[in-house]
Amino acid sequence: MRHVHFPAQRVARTAQGPTAPARRLGDKARWYLPAALAADFLGAAVPVGLVFEAAQQVRPVYCALGAALAWTGVQALRRRYASRLLGESRGVLPVLHDWLILIGVLAVARVVTEEDTPRLSALGALLPALLITVACHKLTYRHLSAARREAQAVSRVLVVGEPDAAEDVIAHLAARTDHPYVVVGVVPVGAGSLASGVPVAARLGEAMPQAPGGDSEAVLGAVRSHHADLVLVTPGARFAGDRLRRVAWALHDAGLELAVFPGLVEVSVKRLETLTAGGLAVLRVVPPLSRGWQTLLKSVLDRTGAAAGLLLLSPLFLGIVLAIRFGSRGPAFYRQRRIGRDGVPFVMWKFRTMVVDADARKAELSGANENDGLMFKMRRDPRVTRVGRLLRRTSMDELPQLINVLTGHMSLVGPRPPLPEEVAEYGEVELRRLTVRPGMTGLWQISGRSDLSWDETIQLDLQYVDNWSFTSDVDVMGRTLRAVVDGRGAY
Repeated sequence: MRHVHFPAQRVARTAQGPTAPARRLGDKARWYLPAALAADFLGAAVPVGLVFEAAQQVRPVYCALGAALAWTGVQALRRRYASRLLGESRGVLPVLHDWLILIGVLAVARVVTEEDTPRLSALGALLPALLITVACHKLTYRHLSAARREAQAVSRVLVVGEPDAAEDVIAHLAARTDHPYVVVGVVPVGAGSLASGVPVAARLGEAMPQAPGGDSEAVLGAVRSHHADLVLVTPGARFAGDRLRRVAWALHDAGLELAVFPGLVEVSVKRLETLTAGGLAVLRVVPPLSRGWQTLLKSVLDRTGAAAGLLLLSPLFLGIVLAIRFGSRGPAFYRQRRIGRDGVPFVMWKFRTMVVDADARKAELSGANENDGLMFKMRRDPRVTRVGRLLRRTSMDELPQLINVLTGHMSLVGPRPPLPEEVAEYGEVELRRLTVRPGMTGLWQISGRSDLSWDETIQLDLQYVDNWSFTSDVDVMGRTLRAVVDGRGAY
């Protein structure tokens, strides 16, 4: 059984059992919906009204009202105000997509009403609606994330399946807090021990019972006794096909929700397609992107972005070089051998943040390593200089990697570039990270950096390798700025 770390809050809520009903998924903070509606309505109405009034438009109030109703209408039609979506992470790109739909709707309305405000002024008046909506989503997402870390605003889940499969799902859900599910009970199918500590709500036999409704009655009883909102089934040889279908009938007839875990981990829903074959429900997993127009766009963005960055940041580079040289003896730049795509080594550039003999002193500090895997990390590494500490805190020590991006050894977004000694210890799973170019930023950086465990770092890198797209790269770059400002895990 894979060993995982269970967050204390999730374990506490799991262990409460049937006597303490949790807040349900629909019980998110009551201010989410009015806040979203107010932000969308006022974010469109106020700027449009002010701009159209300044442009001496004949009916600025009506135009402002129309823009606000159109913006909230677009959001409503795309179900952005649904309870299951409020507060959830959406990123900038879905909001931008909605905003472009708004532009199209208002462009048609402009032609119909013969409204003659200058196009650039009208477009500028709508820009605050986009920014305010994104800011509101960030606020509610941070509030909801904090609530879920305390096991609030959650959905109570009953897991049904063979013991080993059920334990794997329970462990995976308990080890992370970026989802609304808390397991309150398990219904094992067949014999087998359970070590997770989750209450056994019922137990099904290895074969379908002869008496009709035997499985269904046991599962329904477990749902009611543990106040579950959702039944999550992990199918196996003992619980699939007709047996699973009968339980599904009973749950749906009782107005309860059923979900089936297909056995896939860290696969984006964008890569899944539902098919039917002879009455069988089939999931097709689309292969990861490795060629095509999105990879071309990524290469163009990498090279142009790196060139522009080096040009625009050259004055900052000069200031950092002088600060490093005056702060400690040694060169301003630090070059280190790293492993890139397909295991090809390259020399990575950074601003020097440590004393010149830092590599020689690493062995004597090995006992103070605070990372649980192959990486070496110390929160208060004595080798780091005073200027280096500031550079690490702001991630400015990584800026010279723009040179590596320009030369094609790295990308703006990708997995963390590993050291040769780390790669020497890699297994089959970890080597998967090397199928793409390493990046200056990525899911690792925006998710906590050095505060993450080794397993979490690997899982984030694999998630990127298997599910990347050009739009996801743009979203990661947008979220990197907040991660840099926040500074969590940068040391």
